[in-house]
Amino acid sequence: MTGFDDSPDGGRYGEAAFRPDQAGESERIDYGALAYDDITLARLRNLGVGPGWRCLDVGAGTGTVSRRLLEEAGVTSVLAADRDVRFLETRPVPGLDVLEADISAPSFAPGRFRLVHARFVLMHLPERERLITALAELVAPGGVLVLSDAVDLTGERTPDTPYGVAMRAMWEGLRTTIGTDVSWVPSYPRLLRGAGLESVAAEVHVPPLLPDSPISRFWADTWDRSRAAMVATGLVDDAAVDAAIRYLGADECAALSAGMLTAWGRRPA
Repeated sequence: MTGFDDSPDGGRYGEAAFRPDQAGESERIDYGALAYDDITLARLRNLGVGPGWRCLDVGAGTGTVSRRLLEEAGVTSVLAADRDVRFLETRPVPGLDVLEADISAPSFAPGRFRLVHARFVLMHLPERERLITALAELVAPGGVLVLSDAVDLTGERTPDTPYGVAMRAMWEGLRTTIGTDVSWVPSYPRLLRGAGLESVAAEVHVPPLLPDSPISRFWADTWDRSRAAMVATGLVDDAAVDAAIRYLGADECAALSAGMLTAWGRRPA
């Protein structure tokens, strides 16, 4: 995704960090897609997504999930919404409509959809509970809301490897600059139930950190682009960020990537 609303400190995903006009940003997003798209598509298809479905892909980024819904799942149409749609507009496919919009705006009401999907979006936004309720209202009867966001697997007992130190600095730096907060993500199932959805469930996927793997390259690029925010925390300096990036490509790298928690619920028919 390329970002939406402001953080409490005035920062914004896509401006204060991860600007879409920065060279290589679409490639960084696509590394994440390579790590997670197969899992996402398998879950969506397991929930019944397929021919006849009209879908909303929120924070669609470069559109990899949107296009695969059309080309592999055979859905009827996908509305791909993002605050910055430059990457979506360069890769059109039949059935894909693009909407430049801020989902946090009260006026965001693009209709009802059999599937509403958002991945790595809400973790960057304030008013998360309100937004989950608002997204649930966009789900047609019998349809599903599917939300995926990161869960941080580092903790007090995580070894102080270059990876662990950099990951903690990244989460703290992004929280301070753009409002990213993954601490509440495990609450998704409860929030979906509170939004009136049924058959609520969740799962977590953790891709392996292997040299030159998509997820390792994603984190290396992410740390490089969020370097200023990371260094500002005082937890790392430039040398430590560089050491962490090298560590990701080394055979001795032994760590858990952040996981992707996916939760879903169905609107009563």
